[in-house]
Amino acid sequence: MKYIDEFRNKDLVAKLADLINKSVIRDYTFMEVCGGHTAAIHRFGLKSLLPGNVRLISGPGCPVCVTETDFIDKAIAYSRMKDVIITTFGDLLKVPGSTSSLEKEKAAGADVRIVLSGLNALEIARLNSGKKIIFLGIGFETTAPGTAVTIKQADEENIKNFFLLSAHKLMPPAMEAIIKEGVRLDGFICPGHVAAITGSSIFNFIPERYNLGCVVTGFEPYDILQSILMLIKQVNKNTPKVEIEYNRAVTIGGNSMAQRHMSEVFEPCNTRWRGFGVILLSGLTLRKVYEKFNVENKIPVKINYQADNELCICGKILRGLETPDDCPLFAEICYPENPLGACMVSNEGACNSWYKYSQVK
Repeated sequence: MKYIDEFRNKDLVAKLADLINKSVIRDYTFMEVCGGHTAAIHRFGLKSLLPGNVRLISGPGCPVCVTETDFIDKAIAYSRMKDVIITTFGDLLKVPGSTSSLEKEKAAGADVRIVLSGLNALEIARLNSGKKIIFLGIGFETTAPGTAVTIKQADEENIKNFFLLSAHKLMPPAMEAIIKEGVRLDGFICPGHVAAITGSSIFNFIPERYNLGCVVTGFEPYDILQSILMLIKQVNKNTPKVEIEYNRAVTIGGNSMAQRHMSEVFEPCNTRWRGFGVILLSGLTLRKVYEKFNVENKIPVKINYQADNELCICGKILRGLETPDDCPLFAEICYPENPLGACMVSNEGACNSWYKYSQVK
């Protein structure tokens, strides 16, 4: 298979659904830990093709969703400073901070610009030498190499007005945190984009330590249903392992060049995740040789952090403990145009996907 249409072929999808129905012998619960998978599952109505005893739950796979409020508050504080330009991916604009959002600050006059990459932000720094350009680095292992290349380029050119506020995170520690919390799972639908960088081997510890299967998965209906079938077979045979369904993009070893850039620029650090608190060695911070680009070192900022809305259950959704329609705010006063929680903001957020593609209670 080479083209998108093949992975959306109605007959192939129907055959896979039939094979899944014939393979089930018990109840199964699988967690997808990629927001792209969450969106695809709802967009294509895949849950409707599964038997009732196959349950899919969402995990911490949306980088916007797991970004803590304090990061947004820091970005807002920087945006209010004179001669500062905030550069960010677009889906971060509406994420609510304690009292505001980047979207509201932009409307009030702050210079907040949407970019498609760190290199776009670096170009803004070249063109605005009299201002401080802060790039909001967000995302998992998928986007961290791009930020690393940007930092190396800024260093090579000796660009002194470019800075990074990092919220980059690593996926495996969060998956382990979910397992240790005791969420009942039979396996993981693993993120294809992350594994394209890291290789599938980063998930080996899960079957080895916790006896849970993992299948690295693509993003089309065929991909997701095939991975579910693979996980069911693992459970039925009690042979948990890491398998690659998304073999057109993922290998065991991953992208060595991207890994090298990432390891040269970043080192693991403890960091906060929305809903989890601090997870050890789950974030990425700049190594000492590049710390001159760390805006928190160069321009310290104090924030007046306030707790999130107590009624918002985004944190529990990210940990697989609740679903969006368990939230009293969902679709009532929290919806994509008026997001009260981070899970409603991004197209990859569980609440956003449920709202757009599922029946609203």
